[in-house]
Amino acid sequence: MSDANLDQYTMPNYRRYDFSPERGEGSYLWDREGRKFLDFAGGVAVCPLGHSHPEVVQAIQEQAAKLIHVSNWYQIPQQGELAKVLVEDVLGIPGKCFFGNSGAEANEGLIKIARKYGIAKPAADGTPRHEILTFTGSFHGRTFATMTATAQEKVHGGFGPLVPGFKYLPFNDVAALEAAITPNTVAIMMEPVQGESGIMPATPEFLRAAAKLRDQHDLLLLLDEIQCGLGRTGEFGGWRAIVPGDEILPDAISWAKSIGSGYALGSFWARKRPVGDAAGTDLCDILAAGSHGSTYGGSPLACATALATLKVILRDQLQVHAKQLGSTIADTATSWELPILKAVRAFGCMIGFELNGPFIETKSNGAMPSIWIGQLCLDAGLLVVPAGPNVVRWLPPLNATTVEIEEGLSIFKNVLESVADR
Repeated sequence: MSDANLDQYTMPNYRRYDFSPERGEGSYLWDREGRKFLDFAGGVAVCPLGHSHPEVVQAIQEQAAKLIHVSNWYQIPQQGELAKVLVEDVLGIPGKCFFGNSGAEANEGLIKIARKYGIAKPAADGTPRHEILTFTGSFHGRTFATMTATAQEKVHGGFGPLVPGFKYLPFNDVAALEAAITPNTVAIMMEPVQGESGIMPATPEFLRAAAKLRDQHDLLLLLDEIQCGLGRTGEFGGWRAIVPGDEILPDAISWAKSIGSGYALGSFWARKRPVGDAAGTDLCDILAAGSHGSTYGGSPLACATALATLKVILRDQLQVHAKQLGSTIADTATSWELPILKAVRAFGCMIGFELNGPFIETKSNGAMPSIWIGQLCLDAGLLVVPAGPNVVRWLPPLNATTVEIEEGLSIFKNVLESVADR
């Protein structure tokens, strides 16, 4: 039964399932009636340690009792501590971080860095470069710039005119990428593993081509790791799950979602590398004083929460555990050989189950297969996330147990088999 206050007083922009979670612990949620659900949606990749991890709860309580917020006019030591962990322990690549409140804000930061770079390194005729190449199936946010960067018409609909300066290309098409670069191009922006379109990874060849073209044409390589970063793919850098090691060095990376275990926080990082301008600026210093800011971004409470989250992931090597879980899930689901399931794409705890859409539509009275299967899973006690019309995503905690994974697989298999039997 839907919430009357939500219906009457909140805008109808979300199509919500009829489910009201009230309490969470680890991989589980309980609703208002006390029913227990296995949560493999994780707030859409926001809860890397599950719900209410005791070390994260303790960090929030202790910091909230001391200081929740202070303006960025003043020193916030927790920002320095968090940035050091991200630069040295997560990436291992010299650079600097900025802290905001969301993934969209983080991606706005990447776009602003690119625009600044295009001014510092203009085209041969002195015109500032500003064009950013993005890709079909992408999702970068809901602000005007990030919505425009998202190469999906359904996201743009009804909000024109859009922000100029973006060119859309087919994902994983090296020839199209090579052909699209003009004197006005300043950056290539991509998700190494696209989440919203169904766990679609960049190919190694495409990532390598993007890095090569970056070097040839003096561009920036911007990676949106909001969903695939910080250990979810089995590596701390989502791109390193595709091309291991430091063969590819991004120029800037955005993070959000799992960085704060559900507390609102976003961040972007820029590499320490010379811009090549007359002032001798490094890219990580290109946003000088007054050029960017965030009222709430990087508060003591947000940073304390993120530090506690990353401490657990790093200490317990949960990226390694995530890789093992993903392999188990993919191997098991593939072995079912169900006609309703076309493919399984797993990058650690970022898993896409591609459904046989036409087969399901004959059973669902035309309902979108991913949403309909999501409802059936919810009815059976398992939370999953639709991704496009025909893909169901699993985004379980990185610390989920083997027993919990087996439980989820059992529920999911039963749901799929029940559909086939209808």
